[in-house]
Amino acid sequence: MDTSTKKNPHLTLLISALLLLLLHITAVTSIGVNYGTMGDNLPPPLQVAQFIKTRTTIDRVKIFDMNPDIIRAFAGTNISLSVTIPNGLIPVLSNLTAARQWVGSNIRPFYPSTRFEYILVGSEVLHWGDAAMVNNLVPAMRSIHNALVKSNFTAIKVTTPHSLGILNSSRPPSSASFQFGWQKYFLTPMLEFHREAKSPFMVNPYPYFAWNPKDNNFALFKPNPGLFDPATGKNYTDAYDLLLDAVYVSMKKLGFGDVAIAVGETGWPSAGDPGMWWCTVENARWHNLNVARKAGSGVGTPLMPGRKFETFVFSLFNENLKPGAADERNFGLFRPDFSAVYDIGVMRQSQSGGGGTVAPAPVTPSSGKQWCVPKSGATEASLQANINWACTDGGVDCSAIKAGGSCFNPNTVKSHAAYIMNAYYQAKGHQDFNCDFSGTGSVTTSDPSYGACKYTA
Repeated sequence: MDTSTKKNPHLTLLISALLLLLLHITAVTSIGVNYGTMGDNLPPPLQVAQFIKTRTTIDRVKIFDMNPDIIRAFAGTNISLSVTIPNGLIPVLSNLTAARQWVGSNIRPFYPSTRFEYILVGSEVLHWGDAAMVNNLVPAMRSIHNALVKSNFTAIKVTTPHSLGILNSSRPPSSASFQFGWQKYFLTPMLEFHREAKSPFMVNPYPYFAWNPKDNNFALFKPNPGLFDPATGKNYTDAYDLLLDAVYVSMKKLGFGDVAIAVGETGWPSAGDPGMWWCTVENARWHNLNVARKAGSGVGTPLMPGRKFETFVFSLFNENLKPGAADERNFGLFRPDFSAVYDIGVMRQSQSGGGGTVAPAPVTPSSGKQWCVPKSGATEASLQANINWACTDGGVDCSAIKAGGSCFNPNTVKSHAAYIMNAYYQAKGHQDFNCDFSGTGSVTTSDPSYGACKYTA
């Protein structure tokens, strides 16, 4: 056993600094990002997709729902999109027939124009889900996978992201294991599925949520003596590697060390409530810069050298409607006007470390025509009210969104509302006030039509 790093902390600091330097010499080429929509001031999805495509090197996006406007917005961009099935649908989708219907309604209308990468079956289900969700999670993953295969959508993979509450402990990594009650009945069959389907086990490792003042440098990739694991002889100088290796050890103890690991979420807030001095722009930039460069560098971790980890940073925007303390609303790389909170090397024709303003990428007009679509923050209740009013008092022909109609699929309130709101707007002479719908409508110059569903203009 080599204990030289334990005996010589100065050597550890030197090695840590050299590794960081080597990481930072390599430019960031690509990274994934989580695109949350809990804000009332966020730009429309079409503009977001064009901004990511033209102004950044972000090449994959993960969303927390099945928003058809976002799915349509990424069509033709060549940006990989991962979508999330709500936790509440998991019991229903454990049935193969229901899963095939779901794929037919939610994936088939958009694929392959929109390049789906992962279907995420729920989010942190073992942590937040009730018994029905937890018990049906693996069966639902298998059903969705089988439905994709039967549709010949074999390039789309199925997984589900986990909070690290699934671990008993992580320090040192060699002692890590999954929570005992979940090992046999949930995680073992899940890892068997991942091995068979060749999809990654997705985790959300946040050094931020385990932060304490004593471990500040350890959490933020800054020089420190490290944490030595006597069982493996490895020394850890950052919490991120430690958490990933704790997951790996836990998987290996169940016999699944060969299954790939993906990072569904990780990040650091750039601001917080008064007194939260660790929530700064520089700390957020430094943390996410190191995560991004580690993702594709091939450096790996002490126990997984040479591995690359597909990674989605949290998050794209600061979201002003997120509940809780101020830090929850300040995880974004960008503000809603597309100005950078900080740059981790993802901006085209820019240098990392900047905090300057980035002009929004314009959406190319379509022959000067305009359409009316729902705002990204509009609730389903308000959109359903728009449909009910337009289809009765508004005089709109709503046959296209009925079963068998050209715009019935995807069968969602937001998709149906988009068609109906635009039909009313066009029929009334396309004045802006006819797209207001009590503040839930917005005029766009990009044609929202898809497949056989044609929006008039």
